[in-house]
Amino acid sequence: MIFKENEMSITKKSKKQKLIELKSLEQAAECLKVLAHPHRLRMVQMLLHDRYTVGELAEACKIQSHMASEHLRLMQHCGLLSSQKDGRKNYYKIAEPHLKSIMDCIEKRFG
Repeated sequence: MIFKENEMSITKKSKKQKLIELKSLEQAAECLKVLAHPHRLRMVQMLLHDRYTVGELAEACKIQSHMASEHLRLMQHCGLLSSQKDGRKNYYKIAEPHLKSIMDCIEKRFG
């Protein structure tokens, strides 16, 4: 039994894993909290395929424009989205390319 315990501790030590700093994990958790809303996930799903205005996203989510604006603001604050003016319209698009991988996981699990 002692031999096996020592063998296990040697194995664990030899598999050095690079851990993410706690500060970075806190930032990740905050961004994941922001994403953890059905309307925001729908918006991300749409924005992965094209750019949209607040009104278009609000209509797709069946919510009022001011609520869609708030969802977009939160995601933009985390660096997940960016916006660009085109004439009088403001279009949103994905700024974080890793959102595609996250949505792929969600779609495979729940789609």
